[in-house]
Amino acid sequence: MKSRKFSIAARLKSFKHASRGLAFLFREEHNSWIHLAIAVILIPVCILLHLSLQEWCLIVLCIGIVFALELINSAIERLADQVSPGHDKNIGIIKDMAAGAVLIGSIAAAATGLIILLPKFFLLIHP
Repeated sequence: MKSRKFSIAARLKSFKHASRGLAFLFREEHNSWIHLAIAVILIPVCILLHLSLQEWCLIVLCIGIVFALELINSAIERLADQVSPGHDKNIGIIKDMAAGAVLIGSIAAAATGLIILLPKFFLLIHP
């Protein structure tokens, strides 16, 4: 690969490409809407519950990981469909494994959220 000089214009262009990928995700991938809805509901709840800096870091990290996994899963699915438009058992397994990664990340994020938020809810109910 040819080495190129650093260019601010090229870096800005890479952000444009990444933004198009995110826009595609939210426009075309319905599961991303579920993740987005949860994040939109979760953030005000976290503000109201006065999370610590460390708790905020974990919540933000979990949200970011789930979206990153959703992007990777979507990219793998589109690439697999392009490479093998017909039914292929191995492509199906690859797509299932990518979806499984999103599921594991989502479960871990939900568990992290519950570990952080449930004690705070209990304190509101029983101070």
